[in-house]
Amino acid sequence: MPIKANDPNRVSWLPVREDSDFPIQNIPFGVFLTREDVITIGTRIGDTAIDLGALHQLGYLQDIPLTDDIFLQDSLNDFISDGKKTWRAVRNRIAEIFDIQNKDLQQNEAHKKIILFALDEIEMQLPVQIGDYTDFYSSKEHATNVGKMFRDPENALLPNWLHIPVGYHGRSSTIIPSGTPIRRPYGQTLPKGSKTPVFGPSQRVDFELEMAFITTDANKLGEPIPVDDAEEYIFGLVLFNDWSARDIQKWEYVPLGPFLGKSFASSISPWIVTLDALEPFRVASPVQDPAPFPYLRQKGPGSFDIRLEVDLIPDSGESNTICRSNFRYMYWTMAQQLAHHTVNGCKINSGDLMGSGTISGPTDDSFGSMLELAWMGSKPVALKGGQTRTFIDDLDTVVLKGHCKKGGLRIGFGEVRSQLLPSVLPKTLQT
Repeated sequence: MPIKANDPNRVSWLPVREDSDFPIQNIPFGVFLTREDVITIGTRIGDTAIDLGALHQLGYLQDIPLTDDIFLQDSLNDFISDGKKTWRAVRNRIAEIFDIQNKDLQQNEAHKKIILFALDEIEMQLPVQIGDYTDFYSSKEHATNVGKMFRDPENALLPNWLHIPVGYHGRSSTIIPSGTPIRRPYGQTLPKGSKTPVFGPSQRVDFELEMAFITTDANKLGEPIPVDDAEEYIFGLVLFNDWSARDIQKWEYVPLGPFLGKSFASSISPWIVTLDALEPFRVASPVQDPAPFPYLRQKGPGSFDIRLEVDLIPDSGESNTICRSNFRYMYWTMAQQLAHHTVNGCKINSGDLMGSGTISGPTDDSFGSMLELAWMGSKPVALKGGQTRTFIDDLDTVVLKGHCKKGGLRIGFGEVRSQLLPSVLPKTLQT
């Protein structure tokens, strides 16, 4: 089935700003509460949210085999389970409905009042029920930087890194939508020069610039997914801020890896941009040397030219862009990550989330974490107004943004925005 929704010449009858992340060629998917406090699955064109539940009930999607309640749910999981053929058919039909040449809904004022919402009339929700979450570690520049800081600079990458997409299983219960504030976490840390740990709030809370992909039901237990089939099971991508408490992480991660330092909060953008929408921006990933094992050898370009940036906004101060990076820097592709994840027979379900790992580029201003930008606190990052940061301060807001641009076409993800609140120790832990 051709991807008709991607026609770069298509224009919508809904208003779309020239710099919008959400032209009619995007058609992302999300979940929101309407002005009547009804939860629904929807999409977005420009600054208009579209209730797909109402659109379906009013007969505009009747030519597509869908269950009556497919969009009347509080998550996208069932829709994602229907597979790529259905996703593509729905996107194509939405593009037709909102094309400026199509008058069916455009001239039906009664239906438009039911289907269309201004953004200030809705409240975005977590788009999927995430059963499992895996975080990879797939930026060579980031892994090298961390290796230089914590290990031998001459042997920054561990021996396995160039052979497998390294990852760990995270905590899905603390994945939250954009706009949800987080608390500075408590935990054990080992202060510099001390031989015994202390308990208290983390002093080194950090953001991590990541993206994440959402899967559909992909395989049976015991059946690996071939690398060249892997993208068939990827619904789309979101921006992902995998918050980290570096001091807690440093003390606890030996021998079994990340735990409390990574499980207190991970923030995602609310609109899932489909792989189909990103197809015009496909590019080759970095050359892999040594060549990976055959099960990881992907044919053709496996990455996407997604421009990323991070803004830091102090509670009393101006916004500062502190990082500009790109998804194309990732050494291991999404298809390779999913193929490796399942090569042992691990089952993948609809709504599983796979984090890319911190996305750092080759220059100092493209590093995807404060750990790198301030080089473990030794090079404070200058902000407007004379402030500096080595890690994230209380009441700071971190905003991740991302978009693709080629010719006159721009497809974006919006933003994921989170504010760090001061720590609060429960009375039960106070001594």
